[in-house]
Amino acid sequence: MDFQEITKVAIALLTTFGLKVVGAILLLFIGLRLIEFSIRLLRRTFRSQQIEPTLINYLLNIISVTLRIVLIVAILGFFGVETTSFAALLAAAGIAIGAAWGGLLANFAAGAFLIIFRPFQVGDFITAGGVTGTVTEIGLFTTALNTPDNVMTIIANNKIFADNIQNFSANPYRRVDLLAQLAHEVDHNQAIALLKARLMQIPNVLDNPLPDVEVLTFNLAGPVLAVRPYCHNQNYWQVYFDTNKAILETFGEAGFSVPEQRYTVNASANGAHPFIPAPS
Repeated sequence: MDFQEITKVAIALLTTFGLKVVGAILLLFIGLRLIEFSIRLLRRTFRSQQIEPTLINYLLNIISVTLRIVLIVAILGFFGVETTSFAALLAAAGIAIGAAWGGLLANFAAGAFLIIFRPFQVGDFITAGGVTGTVTEIGLFTTALNTPDNVMTIIANNKIFADNIQNFSANPYRRVDLLAQLAHEVDHNQAIALLKARLMQIPNVLDNPLPDVEVLTFNLAGPVLAVRPYCHNQNYWQVYFDTNKAILETFGEAGFSVPEQRYTVNASANGAHPFIPAPS
């Protein structure tokens, strides 16, 4: 075979390979544009159905990654690469990555379950993973909360999903639990009546259900009242602090004595100290 024939064969091979490269680039470009168009179309469709925004992001991310993998496999098949072998290699790589990133994938799965079961939403005030705060974001792997002292706290989704979740925003109202100490000589019925009347004057205290004021327990200082007004979640701390002030002011205006712990020590009949044995 002379040099001219070798040149012709090389040019033919390079031309064929070049056309395949150009075709692959065009296929990649067109495929990516179609994927982006499909994702935008799906996003509009999901939003028109009023689906949770975080769930939309989850679904679109999964669909986008899946379509890109299919596109890459198609391009490899265009070059004559055995796609079944590639699929097996991809599955093996997935298993290896899954073993290495087990915690990360667990957080991803937990995040998906949080979106599906929706124990809370963005804006809810919750306790989850040992943290109490307002939900600002439910991400793929973590959830962000703003604590009452305005500290952004990031919690792994798996920790949230594996623990108890308290959602204070789920119900239309919640109860404020406070205590009021009475002295022994104070008439508890009078104290209860005064507190109930005063609680109804506090802004944002609900009249349905009515506030609860009852004798809860006793100690050395006297009876202890349970003071429990109800309010909407967004008014909790305002009602909490106003109720404390109402207790203080109500008892002061009524002239109730300050509670004191009292002990009674009785001497024995022969005058000996009760804790020292009398001489025989």
